[in-house]
Order: sequence, then structure tokens, then C-alpha cells
Amino acid sequence: MSVKIEESWKECLAKEFEKPYFVELTDFVKKEYASKRIYPPGALIFSAFDHCSFNDVKVVIVGQDPYHGAGQANGLCFSVADGVRHPPSLQNIFKEIQADLGLSIPQSGNLERWADQGVLLLNATLTVEASKAGSHQNKGWEEFTDAVLREISQQKEKIVFILWGAYAQKKGSFIDFKKHLVLKSPHPSPFSAHNGFFGSKHFSQTNQYLTSEGLTPINW
Repeated sequence: MSVKIEESWKECLAKEFEKPYFVELTDFVKKEYASKRIYPPGALIFSAFDHCSFNDVKVVIVGQDPYHGAGQANGLCFSVADGVRHPPSLQNIFKEIQADLGLSIPQSGNLERWADQGVLLLNATLTVEASKAGSHQNKGWEEFTDAVLREISQQKEKIVFILWGAYAQKKGSFIDFKKHLVLKSPHPSPFSAHNGFFGSKHFSQTNQYLTSEGLTPINW
């Protein structure tokens, strides 16, 4: 079965695409797009991978679901298309970057600029029905994105994994802490950001680690 995904990911995930769960998932997703309003647009489902090849991954940020509002989701976790108002979690991410690194809050919430530097912005579930949060959970996406994290953890080293909130921390529980830097904090959502996301300094910690390993830091 052919999946339109960046070549280095297609190579390392080839076995995954042949598994029964992924065949069923593909069939489900195709039917959903044909009959309902689904986000992100079909061409952007694998956008996180297209902007950040397997070979280029330096940092992984784990999200849960794509945004389910009109025009928001663009295939990268926490990111929105140019011109779209910043959702609350993204506003808090930018506030933390401002406090941590002294950078001004950008006008655009499109995080493709991070992805192009080696930040894999990975949602656990890659599609969602309009206005129905979590509607595509437990259909197979989570198994696929677990496989993505496993491949990165096993095949690469010196990766920074950023896990915000209990969901992401559970999903990343098998990451090899000896080979990688794993940063954890509460989720940037307004419901939890004040419990330790603010002040976590994950962005400066990421760059300090990358620099110490002889890697180029991220321009956040």
C-alpha cells in the first residue's frame, strides 16, 4: 500500500504501513474524508513528517489531537495556519518562550519554521472530525505514532523529547532516557499551565543540550 509521506519516513516505517491496523485505519480515514468535514486538509495529514525528515529530527514535541475548528489544523501539533488566531495552548507556549528566551511573541502561529529546523511536531492522532474533539482516537493512529516514537528512540540518539501533560508523558514512557534528553511538565493548556508549564524553561534547556552535543540549537 502506498502512503504519501516523506521518503526517509516511508523507509523506516515501511513495515508499519503493511500491518492490518494501518490498512484498516487508511480505509476509515478515506471514508471519513469522503463523507464528513475532517481536519487537517488531506494533503496535510503527514505535514509534520514532510517538514522534518527522519534524518533531520533533533527535537520531538508530542501533542494529542489536531485542532477541530475551521482552518486551524495544519498537520503539526500546537500549530495553526498563517493568519489564524493563536489557540490558548499556543498562546501559553509563546508566553513561555518569551519568558525563557526573551523572544517577542510572533504574529504567525504556523510552526513550520520549527519543523524545518528538525522539530517533529507529532500529534498522537493525525485526523479529527470538525467540532468533534477526539473523534478519530482509538482508530489506529495512536499505534502508528507509538511506532514513530519507538523508531526515533531506538535508531537515533541525543534527541530531545518534550512531553507536556500526562497524556504525552504516558505515550513517551518507553523512550530510552539513557540515550536522549526527556523534558516533562504540565500541559500548556490554560487549565494546567500555571501548575509548572510556565517556568519550565524547556526551550532554553533544549538548546543548551543541543549545543553541548555539538548540534545547532533551534531558533524558537
